Amino acid sequence: MRVAVVGGAGYIGGELLRLLLCHPDVELVQATSDRQRGQPLHAVHPNLRHLTSLKFTAHDELGEADAVFLALPHGTAMHRIDELALRDWRIVDLSADFRLRDPKAFARHHGVEHRRPDLVERFVPGLPELGRERLRGARWISVPGCQATAAILALRPLAAAGLVAGDVLIDARTGSSGSGSSPAPAAHHAERSGVMRVYQPTGHRHEAEVAQACGVSTRMTVTAVEAVRGVQVVLHLRPARPLRQTDLWEVYRAAYADEPFVRLVSQRSGLYRHPEPKVLSGTNLCDVGFAVDDDGCRVVLIGALDNLGKGGAGNAVQCLNVAAGLDERAGLGFPGLHPI
Repeated sequence: MRVAVVGGAGYIGGELLRLLLCHPDVELVQATSDRQRGQPLHAVHPNLRHLTSLKFTAHDELGEADAVFLALPHGTAMHRIDELALRDWRIVDLSADFRLRDPKAFARHHGVEHRRPDLVERFVPGLPELGRERLRGARWISVPGCQATAAILALRPLAAAGLVAGDVLIDARTGSSGSGSSPAPAAHHAERSGVMRVYQPTGHRHEAEVAQACGVSTRMTVTAVEAVRGVQVVLHLRPARPLRQTDLWEVYRAAYADEPFVRLVSQRSGLYRHPEPKVLSGTNLCDVGFAVDDDGCRVVLIGALDNLGKGGAGNAVQCLNVAAGLDERAGLGFPGLHPI
């Protein structure tokens, strides 16, 4: 299967290139970037040196492929979708443009009206753990955001079981690569190094994604921490009835026993007894953990992943594998490193 990456010069684009170049069932045929046109891929992504002789081409020089990944800035895909729709491609969009079903919610969280709300329903939500059957054979796929993915995978089993009462409070921490590769004052080393910066205390756009996927009300706070890769979310909620730790194990084992990329991590002791994004760098894994107060009236859920892996490029490749009838694990077997 021939695949192309539109927007291959960013961090998500680079992660897509790394995974696709090592994928046993696909051929990477093109990577586009107007800014890097004519440059070899390794000029931007040095880890790809000697893996390929491909050079970046301009966006308007996109050739033929069987599937295309859109790793473009938010707001770009909806302006290009008419052009892309003319070709019989599988489209996997990693931006926020087609994630939300409600155009009013999109406008509220992104500050602009959606250009093509009539096409939103054509995009299948790109999270295999929630909708694998819908993904089979899908032509257009919208991959959720990194923090949303961690929160959804942590929350959905409990919400689906009807065990959540009231608002869910989500405290998210994210590394610097989640802000993308474009220079910005907040990403300057002197300003970013050593921080624990609460940059969105209320109203983060991923609130709507989590609420849409889980059917519960969410409130989210996001903090930038001194890490390059990684997302960790801690969710606080009141259960619909008092729960025990054994109840949580029962719910989460039933939900994820057969999932290849979700691991349950809730140990009584050890350095890594709760989900820790550090050991997930470069993987397509999401670790989910949980704990409950002694009286059973507060549940704490924890989700961790690599924002460029299961939170982005890895999940996108997993979706393509499912949609195209390939081995779902193909190209995604890297287990992570320790120590790192």
